[in-house]
Amino acid sequence: MDLSDKGIKVNRGMVKATFAKKGIKYAGELFEKNIRDMIEVLKWNRDNDIKVYRMSSSMCPWLSEYELSDLPNYRKICILLAGAGKLAKETGQRLSTHPGPFTIICSPNEDINIKGAKELRQHAEIMDLMNLPQSPMAAINIHVGGTYGDKKETLKRFCNTFKSLPASVKSRLVVENDDKGSMYSVKDLYDGLHLNIQVPITFDFHHHRFCDGGLSEQEALQLATSTWGVHTPLTHYSSCKKTFEDSSSKAQAHADYVYEVIKTYGISFDIEMESKAKERAVLKYNKDKHTLLESYIPL
Repeated sequence: MDLSDKGIKVNRGMVKATFAKKGIKYAGELFEKNIRDMIEVLKWNRDNDIKVYRMSSSMCPWLSEYELSDLPNYRKICILLAGAGKLAKETGQRLSTHPGPFTIICSPNEDINIKGAKELRQHAEIMDLMNLPQSPMAAINIHVGGTYGDKKETLKRFCNTFKSLPASVKSRLVVENDDKGSMYSVKDLYDGLHLNIQVPITFDFHHHRFCDGGLSEQEALQLATSTWGVHTPLTHYSSCKKTFEDSSSKAQAHADYVYEVIKTYGISFDIEMESKAKERAVLKYNKDKHTLLESYIPL
């Protein structure tokens, strides 16, 4: 947020009409600007001791409509991405990405799964150009998606599509628990996905409050982090906006800042803060954590 006030941003995009008019040349120009500014973000992270960063999944506008190698400035893109990855490695930053809710590989409609698989492959391609590890340490994080009336069959379709993905995706893909009781809890993901395809589970603390699968927070965190093997688990954290900032908000809404101490239960893991105030929330938490609430206040 501080950098965006200075015009530095990594999500420059365009509407469909503009893409139809200006095409991939303009998309490449925007992508190049986004990468250059991401490098500035990584420098800011270095200077402020931030070690975990989620890259924007929309750095390259309308990527689903073409291949990266089709971009007229592809060689320059490759050089910039390699430089960004080198900076992240040298400064000990763990990078991840979180494709949007329409990146689905478990639909009864196979065309949707094919499109979702392509988007995952392209996210992995960007990470490969950055020389990021082909492991969950460079996570591509997604939700399963819908239930389509049958959780078990949907999870089977997810597993089947997963098996057909390239190694660059399979080695990085992780799944996250949902924030609706009818969707996927950590237990659902463990039983339906991890036991079959060994995909790691990103534990989202806030989501667990609405979809616990019969597990306590500690039990769910322990189960999720057990799926990461030798790799440091990744988690998501945010406070509840309805509880702490705006009683008229939806219960699932994320607060601007974190208002309670993040409980680790003696487990070591990395955290992506999903607070709306972004890096300001991280810095404030690090400053105030010794004076915050000891436990979460129920909704």
